[in-house]
Amino acid sequence: MSKQILILGAGYGGLLGALSAREHFTAEEAAITVINRYESHQIVTELHRLAVGNIAEKAVCLPLETLFKGKNVDLRIGTVSAIDPEARKVALDDGTSYAYDALVLALGNETNFHGIPGLRENSFALKSAADAKRIYAHVKEKLAAYAESNDEADATFVIGGGGLTGVELVGELADELPDICRSLGVDFADVSLYLVESKPSILSTFSADLIGRAVASLEARGVQFLTGRRITEVNGSTVSLNDGRTIESNTVLWAGGVQGNALVASCGIDVDHGFAAINEFLQSVSHPDIFVAGDSAVVKGPDSHPYPPTAQLAWQMGELVGANLFAYFKGGKMVAFEPVNSGSLASLGRKDGIGWVGESGLKLKGKPASLMKKASDVRYLAHIDGLFSLAY
Repeated sequence: MSKQILILGAGYGGLLGALSAREHFTAEEAAITVINRYESHQIVTELHRLAVGNIAEKAVCLPLETLFKGKNVDLRIGTVSAIDPEARKVALDDGTSYAYDALVLALGNETNFHGIPGLRENSFALKSAADAKRIYAHVKEKLAAYAESNDEADATFVIGGGGLTGVELVGELADELPDICRSLGVDFADVSLYLVESKPSILSTFSADLIGRAVASLEARGVQFLTGRRITEVNGSTVSLNDGRTIESNTVLWAGGVQGNALVASCGIDVDHGFAAINEFLQSVSHPDIFVAGDSAVVKGPDSHPYPPTAQLAWQMGELVGANLFAYFKGGKMVAFEPVNSGSLASLGRKDGIGWVGESGLKLKGKPASLMKKASDVRYLAHIDGLFSLAY
């Protein structure tokens, strides 16, 4: 009898989980259904570019129907409202429900606002193409308003969080705002760009020399760093920091942390600080018929420290989940997850970046880092048959 495999989410983990599972199962052995709230697979590592308007939406939103064409994967567009691990059912907000023999949770994580008063209500997060489009429209709207009113808050942009997302976003803003300002009759010299980071430095997982290179590059383009400081409140346009300083800004972009997916955390499986608790085979420790791929779980290394939630980690998890699902149903030996970190690259704008690659940790700066990041994107697109997006 055909097994029903249900995959929730079509990000990196969910998409690769579906493609990998189909490589292992015949159509007679398993029916594979993917439920996703969007009709596209979103390249989240490029959303910072969409947020400033220097890339087409079609380049970061790849139609799932096209990616699954000929793969015998059933796609359903909808929002999951409930997961019942005991009944082995998933409900959508339109009232439909799906039964499963095995479930893959690939719903990603959520933005963590850390309980900071007013932050959720008065900031933008960057988790989807829709978020990116809202940010771009808002930025242009505020600069246009500044051209009329000269209200400094309209020309002041605060980015909270100095990890990859925050740094890549501020790098794109530093590159693109001069042209946007010029088109609106605004002097870019009037614009203030602040990046607030609670740690002593940005990009804390990078080496000191690469961090220094990033800071110098961004400062040269107008970015002001407020490291070792935290946002403590956002009251309307007033951004308060823990050192007593306030910044008047009508644009706060928040990239200061993530938390577990609320739906996953509350569905009844065992969790670890809000994330799905999993074993070495990427199975739920409490429900072996549930596997997890991507940011819905925390994967810990030999030192018990969690690996950063990256696209390459989710990609690898998804591919292993497909193989382990086959072993689970066939009574074979499942494979323990051993992530391979092939490097880390940070864009600092259109033609600048930093990073390291390979087992040797070869460091890259400037144009070589930018080109390597593009090559990494092309490699992923080739892997999922998504190279058609490069036409945009």
